[in-house]
Amino acid sequence: MIDLSAFGDLASVDVGAFEPKPTTLTPGQTEAAANLWASADGKTSIGVWECTPGEFTADRTASAEYCHILSGSVTVIGDNGGAQQSVGAGGLLILPLGWTGKWIVHEHVRKTYVIVAR
Repeated sequence: MIDLSAFGDLASVDVGAFEPKPTTLTPGQTEAAANLWASADGKTSIGVWECTPGEFTADRTASAEYCHILSGSVTVIGDNGGAQQSVGAGGLLILPLGWTGKWIVHEHVRKTYVIVAR
C-alpha cells in the first residue's frame, strides 16, 4: 500500500528553533526548517524553511531544488557570471542539478522546498 500525505497552511508550519546558517557570508544570519516528507530511498525531501536577511553560498551539484517563496524576497546569483534571479512571495525558483551560487535574502524569507538528489 502507498501512503498519501497532505499538509495544510504551510505558512503556519512550525519550523523550530533558528540556528546559525552554516554557509553564511553575513555574521549572525540564522535559519530553521521543518522536513515534512522524505522518500523511502532518501532521494527526495519536502519541507518548509526560513532564513533571516543576509548572504550565503549554496551548492546544488548533487541535487536539484524547487523553491516556492511564501514570504520575503531573495536574489540568487550563479557562480562564474551565472544568471541572476530575484523572487518574492508567490514566486517559484528552480535551482537545477549542478547549480552553485549565492543567495541574497533581502527580507526574512519563508519557502517550501522540494529537493531531489541524483
